[in-house]
Amino acid sequence: MSEAVAVEIDAQYRQLREECGVVDRSDRGKLLVTGSEAAEYLQGQLTNDIEALEPGEGCYAALLDRKGHMQADMRVLVIDGEKIWIDTEPEGLAAARRHLEMYKVGRDADVHDAGAEQAIVSLIGPRSAELAGSSPLPEHFHEKISIGGIECPAAGTSFGIDLIPRADDRERVIAALAGTGAPAVDPAAAEILRIESGVPRFGSEMDTATMPAEAGIVERAVNFEKGCYIGQETVARLHYKGKPNRHLRGLQLSGAAGPGATLILDEKEVGKLGGSCVSPAHGPIGLAIVRREAEPGAELLVGEDGVTARVVDLPFG
Repeated sequence: MSEAVAVEIDAQYRQLREECGVVDRSDRGKLLVTGSEAAEYLQGQLTNDIEALEPGEGCYAALLDRKGHMQADMRVLVIDGEKIWIDTEPEGLAAARRHLEMYKVGRDADVHDAGAEQAIVSLIGPRSAELAGSSPLPEHFHEKISIGGIECPAAGTSFGIDLIPRADDRERVIAALAGTGAPAVDPAAAEILRIESGVPRFGSEMDTATMPAEAGIVERAVNFEKGCYIGQETVARLHYKGKPNRHLRGLQLSGAAGPGATLILDEKEVGKLGGSCVSPAHGPIGLAIVRREAEPGAELLVGEDGVTARVVDLPFG
């Protein structure tokens, strides 16, 4: 990264921290599950309690295989009794769509790929609700609002508010937000906030070899009182009787390192680097799911370029 780019990212990071900025996240996978049995169907597929949600509410959930490994993570928003919105990281879309289409046989539930029809525009920062003209929304709660005369759903996030306009309206919504004082920012600036906060991302720290407990997402994504779902037995056994062999950790890096770099402790590989960045507040940092012997305070070798990492608790600072 050039010095000029680094300075610009630093300024955008501060915009997100102190005011509000906009990140276009329309590359996320988007599905609509419709029908009178939509909620009941998803209840038996996903880790969280979908049937407990009322229209206007939502949750974070995961889709697992039978051994409890993640196939995708997702946001689930209940629009009404027969329409449920799902959005996923791009890396999880194909598996989620394939699974949900395959297992709906015999149910009044249809799965529609809305990727080409809808956009996702994220407002990040303490002024998100104010500049969007929305009421403050708890995470995953959602309502319809108007931006520049365009009606679209708005959903609360841990960093601000996500808007879900029609794809044809995306550029007009982004322009309207810029007019209120929420400029577009580079996704790299938002990535710094994610890493600092210790929020794992599917396709970065999490993949199809990851269990929810290893990624530290059980409290957010798993409901232990609901009925059966695929992978439930393994998740429950690990939660009540076992200890995960791996944990999500923060890494304070001695220098820049790329995703996928091997992490070594006492000449043994203990994981691979996930997302990394240079934080204006904390310097070079990263996230990784590492073996449990790589405890906070441990010093790791990163890749083959002489970079080291100190394992730290999350979130940073």
